[in-house]
Formats: sequence, C-alpha cells, structure tokens
Amino acid sequence: MDYKLTFKDYADALTKGKLLGLKCNNCGKITVPPKMACQECGETDLEIVEMNKKGKIVTFTKVNVAPEGRENEIPYIIALVQLEEGPWIMGNLIDIDPEKATMELMDREVKVGFRVFPGDKYSPGNQPRPLFSFA
Repeated sequence: MDYKLTFKDYADALTKGKLLGLKCNNCGKITVPPKMACQECGETDLEIVEMNKKGKIVTFTKVNVAPEGRENEIPYIIALVQLEEGPWIMGNLIDIDPEKATMELMDREVKVGFRVFPGDKYSPGNQPRPLFSFA
C-alpha cells in the first residue's frame, strides 16, 4: 500500500506555507497529519486536500520540562486546535507569554503557520511543525 501523502511531503508543504490533509472519498472525513487510512472508517481511498489554515483552540497546556536538548525553549504553550475543516492538530502557540496563559484561550481563533524546530536527542533532526498565532 502506498502513502497518498508522506510525512516528508507533508513537512515540505508546511515549509512552503501549505497545510495538507487527506480527505476520505468514502466518508468525507479529513485527516491531518497524514495517515495510511481514514481515521473514521478505515478506508484507503484518500485524496490530498489543502486546509485553509484557520481554527479554534480546543485545549492547551504549558510545557515546563522540555525534551532533552531543548531546555532553552521552556516554558512554551502547546495547543490542540480544531481546524475549520474538522481535524484537530497540535502545535506551539505563539503571541502569548506562557506565564499569562489562562482558560480565556479556549475557543480563540488562530491561524496556522510553521516553524522548523531543532531536533532533540530522540528525533531525526530539524523538523517543521505547526505553529499557531491569533487570527
């Protein structure tokens, strides 16, 4: 079975300002980041779609203990965002002092960007990841 959208292609698109997902041609569910099968129905008939990069914060957490090798980045906020198209994705939330993050962040509209984060002891190296800023 071939991947319709590899993680490499997903990451490359992210560095070009595009957020890609996979839409199931059976049930219509959109999956981000890419997987081999639909997370709703298990179908493998998927097509690549581009997200509009807008969403709302569902929940968040403040990280005080960073992965080994990235200790200089703490504290930071990781947010779980529901995209307008439906999928939920995680990424760093910028535009806010982590010490001032409160429950008022819930349901705030954000836009998706990216940043290349340095690798840590357990990763394959530098990787682009979603980044959220207030809309």
